Amino acid sequence: MAKAFASQSDLSEKAISFTEIGEGLYAFTAQGDPNSGVIIGDDSVMIIEAQATPRLARKVIDCVRSVTDKPITHLALTHYHAVRVLGASAYEAQQIIMSDKARAMVAERGQEDWDSEFQRFPRLFEGHESIPGLTWPTTSFRDRMTVYLGNRRVDLMHLGRAHTAGDIVIHVPDQNVMFTGDIVEYHSACYCGDGHFGDWGGTLDAIKAFDLNAIAPGRGDALIGADMVNAAIESTRDFVNSTYRPAARVAACGGTLKQAWDAVRAECDPKFADYAIYEHCLPFNVARAYDEARGIDTPRIWTAQRDLEMWSDLQS
Repeated sequence: MAKAFASQSDLSEKAISFTEIGEGLYAFTAQGDPNSGVIIGDDSVMIIEAQATPRLARKVIDCVRSVTDKPITHLALTHYHAVRVLGASAYEAQQIIMSDKARAMVAERGQEDWDSEFQRFPRLFEGHESIPGLTWPTTSFRDRMTVYLGNRRVDLMHLGRAHTAGDIVIHVPDQNVMFTGDIVEYHSACYCGDGHFGDWGGTLDAIKAFDLNAIAPGRGDALIGADMVNAAIESTRDFVNSTYRPAARVAACGGTLKQAWDAVRAECDPKFADYAIYEHCLPFNVARAYDEARGIDTPRIWTAQRDLEMWSDLQS
């Protein structure tokens, strides 16, 4: 391999922010690293996204303990990716919730994803020895479920395919705030390596229809106020479309993956090169866009070996 993945050289610890985005609702963010969310109910707490390891999860727990001593009883996971779920054991939550599809993806490709992401993100997996194994939900659902934290209602919904086939969002109606996982990003590249480009825009439309007061995105700063929320939704849409269009043009002409890479760079670099994890995401995004444009609906499973082979192809 001519050079390492961009993420392998990103070894500096990120500054953490813990932002209130509604009454009893918080976004844990860390300069483009995976975000987590916090919902404080009458007598208990729900965490959104577990982080990659128990070590990182404890940073979320420390922030939670700065604002409440209520027990953490629920952990909602928006999708199956290792950097989102493998820290789950630290919370000791009674319920771990995923969509049915996300659970199926843990069974289908969870170990391969863990091995792949471990290779890609050495900093995020510091302390990996404490991960007890794959994270499995105690509860799953098809389209929608509601959890009550005392009187506080929390709606968990699968609105459509986007970042993965099994993405869910978590909506708190009393504040009209949503935790979107990686369906929406803010000044961070979307990781599309397991995505569905053709469906992503419709899922963004479904989120936008809530006319939200705030969003905790998958990566990037908390989004507070309609202007910031809508700007992030539209910049996410632009990122996804700007990745797919040039790759699809190349695929339609029978071009190569390397030609698709060059075409996507030409369109995306001027707009998104300064986004967090842009260089890391780009090869995986191009590979998936190229596949989808050639009629491969279900994303191929990434393995540590496939990562290296794809990266080598793009360097030639």
